[in-house]
Amino acid sequence: MRGHRWKPAALIPTFAALVALATGTSVALADGGTENRAAAPASARASHVAPAMACADVASLDLAAAVPGVPFAIGSATELAAGSNTLGDWAACLVKGVIAPQIHFEMRLPTTGWQADYLQLGCGGLCGNVSTGSAPASDGCVPLTTGAFAVASSDEGHSQGGGLFSTDPTLRADFGYKSDHQLAQAAKEIIKKFYGQPAAHSYFDGCSQGGHQGLTEAQRYPEDFDGIIAGAPANNFTALNTFSHAWTAQSVFLDGGPATLTTADLEPLHTAALAGCGATGGIIADPLGCSWDPAVIRCAAGQASTAAHFCLTADQVTTVRRIYAGPTDKHGTLLYPGYQLRGSELNWAGVIVPRTPTTPTGDVNFVKDTIRYQVFDSPQPRLTYKDVTFTEAYYKKIMRPNEGVYDATDPDLRAFEAAGGKLILWHGLGDQHIPAVGTMAYYKAVQKAMGGEEATKSFARLFLLPGVAHCGGGQGPDSFDALTALTTWVGEGKAPGSLLTTSADSGGHTTASRPAYPFPYVAVNTTGGPADEAGSYTPVRSAAEDGLTLDWFGSFRSGYETVGNWVDGRWVVTRGKA
Repeated sequence: MRGHRWKPAALIPTFAALVALATGTSVALADGGTENRAAAPASARASHVAPAMACADVASLDLAAAVPGVPFAIGSATELAAGSNTLGDWAACLVKGVIAPQIHFEMRLPTTGWQADYLQLGCGGLCGNVSTGSAPASDGCVPLTTGAFAVASSDEGHSQGGGLFSTDPTLRADFGYKSDHQLAQAAKEIIKKFYGQPAAHSYFDGCSQGGHQGLTEAQRYPEDFDGIIAGAPANNFTALNTFSHAWTAQSVFLDGGPATLTTADLEPLHTAALAGCGATGGIIADPLGCSWDPAVIRCAAGQASTAAHFCLTADQVTTVRRIYAGPTDKHGTLLYPGYQLRGSELNWAGVIVPRTPTTPTGDVNFVKDTIRYQVFDSPQPRLTYKDVTFTEAYYKKIMRPNEGVYDATDPDLRAFEAAGGKLILWHGLGDQHIPAVGTMAYYKAVQKAMGGEEATKSFARLFLLPGVAHCGGGQGPDSFDALTALTTWVGEGKAPGSLLTTSADSGGHTTASRPAYPFPYVAVNTTGGPADEAGSYTPVRSAAEDGLTLDWFGSFRSGYETVGNWVDGRWVVTRGKA
């Protein structure tokens, strides 16, 4: 099933790697892997596959019965000129269609340069739109820019970004777990017809909800994809959108009043956190290991905060402490396995902390859609973040009916591994939407379920990016190419020992670079070199990441998944994955 062909590997930003790149040798990695830095001769590359039919003829294909149980139809097929393709300089056949009942999808089928690869893209938020115009975690991936991949994505079964669609059980299931599997099946049939042969390798790339989609595929449908990139995954969907977001909203708008913090407070707060955590170069390399208490900058009696002498009021200290602590009950037990890390403060703007004391935040709005339309049997249009309570009883009330359809927290990936699948997880440590701690906790659960660290990293690796916000942005280098690393791992068996992350100015010139190493290693400047140069860093095992444990009401386990179907006019839910 898996071919062998050359693709450029992800760079390891060390002097040894630079020498290897110039000389054509292999680099030994800290974890025992190797990556070849030399460009292979043209004869080693896969030959391009030309279309077997005209683009216009794709629209007339009758594929309604091509995939049993997945009726779909193609609505249009039009030529997309190379200059109009945001993925790269390659012409494509732009195919649009629908999978019953209303999963709208789009495909870009290269008319030149295809190397028999299929790439499925995830979406963000609650989805509700189709976008194949960009791929996360693929900065500098040459094959993507030259037409090596046929690309597809869907709206996950609804056409607006709010949660109203979840009042319909069919659409709830399509969003929760069905749509990506069905798109993979339909897209592969279209590829087979258009090129006269199937795709040799299939990949998935997504961030946020897209990361959630990727993990859903690995857990429920392990044979759909050879390789998956899951960035900042919203895989603990139910608890995240209910308890995590409601907690930050209630923490900022204490007792339902005006916000205790506004965006004007974030820069001096961030500066204090950096100092308190001993940051170098403006970034906390290992924020999980920092427990800086904002009470150290509490205003003295009679003192007011000024630009010259920033301090926090008692309420502000409470707010920041709560944000760092995460959603807990009165005994300190978490209702979501994560919390905001020190160093993420600047990224809270607009999401956790409003511009003015009365401006709603992103978290306020996200919770509203979730508790009004997604977690109860009937719409509850009057509920707000204020109605969420942090008790074990309320946790069970929310989680038990919903985790089976929405969540992707099963740590048992044996079927995915057995199918030869490779998984790259990544998360920005400054993520303001989805705390990176939750992804660390899930990965540690995978390690436990899969037989330990060594067994896990043979097919799944987690990379953490200091200072990087949700799916990009923030204060740390946030551009990198995990897609090339993944295709190399799948096609050549060479696991990524690091990912090179970079920042650039408006002119495209690199301003900073930094390596990201597989969990639980962090990049530490052990050389004394410039903080903005990747060669200054080496991997150091993080004691904080190694020792991460969480006391929370939930668990990462198998067997919670459900499937729903209409039976004699009734929506019937049973235990199972597919």
